[in-house]
Parts: sequence; structure tokens; C-alpha cells
Amino acid sequence: MSAILRTPAASPAVAFAHFAARLAVETDVADVARDLAHGVTGVVVVDVRSLESWDQGHVPGALHIPVSEIPATTLPFDQVVVVYCWGPGCNGAQQGGAAFARLGYRVKEMIGGFEYWAREGLPVERGDGKVERRGVDPLVGACALPGRSPQVAERPVGDVGAVGGLRDVAGRRRAVTRRALRVVMAGFPRSCS
Repeated sequence: MSAILRTPAASPAVAFAHFAARLAVETDVADVARDLAHGVTGVVVVDVRSLESWDQGHVPGALHIPVSEIPATTLPFDQVVVVYCWGPGCNGAQQGGAAFARLGYRVKEMIGGFEYWAREGLPVERGDGKVERRGVDPLVGACALPGRSPQVAERPVGDVGAVGGLRDVAGRRRAVTRRALRVVMAGFPRSCS
């Protein structure tokens, strides 16, 4: 039996409600970068990590408000607060989001956090004010952002064959693992919605 189909898929209405609810409280690094690059108003980005982490690098233009300091913080209520922490393995953004929501703010989490911001090769500001841009992590590729082009493979890496298999460039059938699929997909252009 299929591991995917062992639990039946939700109805389209249930799936829509689920994904719409997530989009109401989440955004990604590409959307944040795009809005910051275009000077979109109505959004304030907040880094909820420690001062040591902030000093090592943060999103340029973000405010530094650790979770413990949020209750004493006053931001304009007409702004949507976008919180982030280190990355997917950190729940500081959820804690910060909950704290801002408890105070009556509309809030979204920047999924992927600072880790994916840096991995996408976006500008990183250090505590001393110096801004640098690191290389794009080849596992995530480059998003189509203003002034940037997606990465394109110089040659095909392989293609996804039938029944979930992978055929390498020599035509040999390979099992698809998450790592193998990431390697294949890293070579193709991608957009971030």
C-alpha cells in the first residue's frame, strides 16, 4: 500500500482551507526580499533571535526584538509584523508570532528563517552595519528576484522516470531519494511563486 495514500487525501475544500490558513500566517524569504526590494509599505520585519545571532547576520532593514522583549514593544498596529528566527529547526518565530498576536498585531512567520535568507544569497547585514552577499547554496538555487536570474543547469542531471524512479544521464534507473531529487531539481530554473 502507498505510504502517501494510506491516509486519504483531503477534499479540495478542506485542502483549500488548510493552505489558505497557512498563507494567512506564513510568507517566505523570496516574498519578503521582493517586498523589501520594492519598498512595500505596511510590513515590518522583526528578528526575534539573540543579540549574538543578530550581530552575526540579519535581514537588512529588520528590527531586532528578542521574544522576551516583545511584550514591552510598541509598533504601529497598521503594519503586518513578519517574524523570523534562525530557521526551520527553531521555534522562536512561532513564539514571537504568538507574542505579537497576543498583543493584537497581525503577524506572519517568514518560513525558512534567516537560514534560508542567507542560503538564497540575499544580502546579510552584520551587527557592525556592514552588508554582504554570500553565495547561493546550490541545494536551494536562486529565486527569480529583482536583478537576479535563476540558476540553470549546464547539462541535464537526469530525469524523473515513471513509477517514482530516476534515470541518470546514462539511462540507468535509480531510486528517488529526497537527496537525489534535490540534486536533480537544483539544476533547473525555479521561481519562488
